[in-house]
Amino acid sequence: AVPQVVLNKLYKLTPMQETFGVINLAIVNGQPRVLNLLETLQEFIAFRREVVRRRTQYELQRAEARAHILEGLKRALDRIDAIIALIRRSKSGKEAREALVRQFRFSEAQAQAILDMKLERLTNMERQKLIEEYEGIIKKIAELKEILSSERTLRNVIIRELRAIQKEFGDARRTQIVDEEAEFKLEDLIPDEEVVITVSHSGFIKRTPLLAFRQQSRGTRGRSGMLTRGEDFVTKVFVASTHSTVMVFSDRGKVYNIKAHEIPEAQAASRGRAITNLVYMSNEEKVAGIVAVRQFVPDRYVVMVTRKGVIKKTALSEFDSLRASGLIAMTVDEGDELIAVELTDGRKKIFLATRQGMAICFDESDVRPMGRPARGVRGIDLRDGDYVVSVAAVRGDEQMLTITEKGFGKKTSLEAYRVQARGGKGVINVRTTERNGQVVAVMPVREDDEVMLITTQGKVLRLEVSEIRETGRGTQGVRLIKLAADDLVASASLVGREEEEAATTGA
Repeated sequence: AVPQVVLNKLYKLTPMQETFGVINLAIVNGQPRVLNLLETLQEFIAFRREVVRRRTQYELQRAEARAHILEGLKRALDRIDAIIALIRRSKSGKEAREALVRQFRFSEAQAQAILDMKLERLTNMERQKLIEEYEGIIKKIAELKEILSSERTLRNVIIRELRAIQKEFGDARRTQIVDEEAEFKLEDLIPDEEVVITVSHSGFIKRTPLLAFRQQSRGTRGRSGMLTRGEDFVTKVFVASTHSTVMVFSDRGKVYNIKAHEIPEAQAASRGRAITNLVYMSNEEKVAGIVAVRQFVPDRYVVMVTRKGVIKKTALSEFDSLRASGLIAMTVDEGDELIAVELTDGRKKIFLATRQGMAICFDESDVRPMGRPARGVRGIDLRDGDYVVSVAAVRGDEQMLTITEKGFGKKTSLEAYRVQARGGKGVINVRTTERNGQVVAVMPVREDDEVMLITTQGKVLRLEVSEIRETGRGTQGVRLIKLAADDLVASASLVGREEEEAATTGA
């Protein structure tokens, strides 16, 4: 399991992450208001200031009342003998209270406190306690008055109380609060890994884990990579990420898109699913080219080539807003069809190869970028009966691998193909004979690449490019795969070592 994908699923499918809508609606000065964070904090501080002020006023009133009583008791203790005599002469408590107020100038509250005083308060110890309490009350009254008279002191009280709450109840936050909801796309819940996308002649497509194709030696018969039905056979195979956008180009020049992870996963020997069930391609259309892209960046281009040698270059960014019903990628003439698509960076050389073994190499700058509905320009001048089978965007230091229908292949240095002007007849790439057959595919390779061959009967062979001998342009090549008498190579594709490593790690 991929840890990040598991975490994303926990966020999306469990209460591990929740969204709470917050409207800071509060009553401010008797009116409802929606407050922002700063206003909320300001109102809270104002609220705490008012709470502390009212509490202080209440405590001050109680302290002053207590101080008043203590003053009376203290005065009474100073004249205790006279007060006791007065109380003994009185006929009732009311008479004694009135006499205390009249003769000693006590208040009603003080007089009542004197009458309520227990005799034990007359001891020296209790007298000292009373004096200490009185002094403490006087000090507290001064502190309370300071809070009410000084805004700074009031603010310090608020800070001190908040810190006390923080010390008692504060602990490390166990949740993370963000100001917006994390939007998870479907790709966030799917592991990012490399897969083999396979397309059949009849328009069936599937994806298979890259490691499902085991490496084999040159000259073996391979193994079954897709079950065939009737005359159906594999025509396209390439490696992509499950997070890539797969652009499906039809032979009529339309383009459709689908996410790689939306392509059904199937076993290597299964047929897959009809592309028409995944994109809105008509029954009259056939898949001409498929490319996988991560992002529709403006400095990348889509190079399209037709069977009759017409080439067109369009900025990749023009395909960013593909509709389910598809878009026109290229206007294709009647009787012609789109046969190959390549992604480029605008600074490479374009290599076109034909069925009868011809090839032309010219600078990509010879083809100016055009809008999607444009027709394109001539890429190669074809012989009668010949047609283009492959297009490749090359840098200049590669070797060109040519695969023929009878299982032969050869490597030739790109330097052997002189750069010509666009629209020329080209040069001989491979000498096609009855022995090796017509050309199926031509592609740029490096020594550490691997090539995957697919036959019309669904056989798959995966071998290292380094096993294929390098020869000149005019040779027939060497046998790469042993074929049955009625079997032919239908498609070929590269699988680089870095793709194998990506599939192993799930990167």
